[in-house]
Amino acid sequence: MVALAAQISPFSHPKSQFYTTNPLSLIRKCTSLRELKQIQAFSIKTHPQNGISFVAELINFCTLNPTTASMDHAHHLFDQIPQPDVVVFNTMARGYSRSETPILAVMLFAKTLSTGILPDDYTFPSLLRACASSKALKEGKQLHSLAFKHGLNLHVYVCPSLINMYTACNDVHAARRVFDMIDEPCIVMYNAIITGYARNSLPNEALALFRELQASEVKPTDVTMLCVLSCCALLGALDLGRWVHEYVKKNEFDQYVKVNTALIDMYAKCGSLEDAVSVFETMSVKDTQAWSAMIMAYATHGHASKAVSTFEEMKKARFKPDEITFLGLLYACSHTGLVEKGFEYFHRMRRKYGIVPGIKHYGCMVDLLGRSGRLEEAYKFIDELPTKPTAILWRTLLSACSSHGNLELAKEVMRRIFELDDSHGGDYVILSNLCAKAGKWEDVDVLRKMMKDRGGVKIPGCSSIEVNNVVHEFFSGDGERYVSTELHNALDELVEELKLSGYVPDTSLVSHDMEEEDKEITLRYHSEKLAIAYGLLNTPAGTTIRVAKNLRICSDCHSAAKFISLVSRRQIILRDVQRFHHFSEGNCSCGDYW
Repeated sequence: MVALAAQISPFSHPKSQFYTTNPLSLIRKCTSLRELKQIQAFSIKTHPQNGISFVAELINFCTLNPTTASMDHAHHLFDQIPQPDVVVFNTMARGYSRSETPILAVMLFAKTLSTGILPDDYTFPSLLRACASSKALKEGKQLHSLAFKHGLNLHVYVCPSLINMYTACNDVHAARRVFDMIDEPCIVMYNAIITGYARNSLPNEALALFRELQASEVKPTDVTMLCVLSCCALLGALDLGRWVHEYVKKNEFDQYVKVNTALIDMYAKCGSLEDAVSVFETMSVKDTQAWSAMIMAYATHGHASKAVSTFEEMKKARFKPDEITFLGLLYACSHTGLVEKGFEYFHRMRRKYGIVPGIKHYGCMVDLLGRSGRLEEAYKFIDELPTKPTAILWRTLLSACSSHGNLELAKEVMRRIFELDDSHGGDYVILSNLCAKAGKWEDVDVLRKMMKDRGGVKIPGCSSIEVNNVVHEFFSGDGERYVSTELHNALDELVEELKLSGYVPDTSLVSHDMEEEDKEITLRYHSEKLAIAYGLLNTPAGTTIRVAKNLRICSDCHSAAKFISLVSRRQIILRDVQRFHHFSEGNCSCGDYW
């Protein structure tokens, strides 16, 4: 700031030199909006002839690292140009698309169209990026039509932006139609659609496109591999992930730190902590993200002590932790009951590292208190947050109320949830189950009617298992709806064998007023039991069974899985929405604390 002031101060230069200093050269040395405004004032005083090129440079500086203040100033400058050209507008659109208010790019475009500006191939990518960030599907479709009108919809810059916009707005089918219109898609287009499928939790479709890509002459990039590995992680497809790992090594993508970090994440989410550790330990170069991925891997598998010791190693290696690092540490503490340790990390992240807690950090703290049975403290923690709590935070506490059977607090928490969102079917199900356990069937009926009237939808339980490189999915209740098959007969026999070993179905979990026998059948055909039974039927004896579930495993399936590991002498690794459970010889790695 001092150096720049010296350059433009009339007291440090002879008058002739002062008035001949080129303001454009000063902009290139500028470091803040305040300095930019000083240069602008200097230009007005000394070089009144400066025209649109100078103003364009001012605007360009404002949009490089856009803030609300810098974009407001850029907009003010833009409005002073009598007839702005498309280049200056593209600069404005680029800035807004990366700002906190991206939709303003589209609003400015609508305003400037009347001035006769014709969009070019640089205009649409920024505008479509703005629509993607704002989830503005309607405006995105209008831009698509305009791009088509100008013959730019299939342009190499515009097409990937269209695909990204549609997938960001959850219209994957439209994105695929755009992709299919390209005769010879380039890798950028492939990456856009594969990323879109992964973003919308459609990993099978993404992997099918990757296979198509391999059959073409187009070469994948590190971005492609990041998407493919994330899809393997979503599916919990370990064998496929290992094949992709070999592909990564063969094509030298393992030189990228981000790809190795994605491998750690993939192996951890596919249930192979050993492979995740192996990748981490063989990395020649690590960064904060790699360390954080390893800490999170230990946390999700219930190894809190290893997560903590890895954090200590990270500090010794002089890597600064970030918000993901602390998320992993808090996660580890919440799943092992380390309440005081969790609060220590929570306070340290702000006081020592200046990291402002996000909603996920707050969620971990609520979960930490809730799991340990400190429900009233968790309620107070949410109520006294410095920011407005979200429905997700209250749902975390509602789940804890369910685990500890606290119906009265659950009702109060439900009231707070309804103030924010009353359309989530899972909320009704949790409270309904609590009421059913208490024998309050009238309340169960009321909740079901409320759920139906308000359009709440219960997400069906779905479990997947990979056998011979094929991922098989099972939904809760499949055995009740379909004619008996070999799988269902095998599961029926397995449950009877489990009962001889001491397994007792927990029918209190069934929130329907029906006969005990019918309740047992409902429990028997939960998706995780079907997936485990399928694994027993279709894999060699002694093979580890790996199952991924989209929801939290219920206590009855958790109990059954322990007995199955005992009678079958198999290790079962089950990933639910919250953590991994390693079942072996009748025990679970979580110690029944989940």
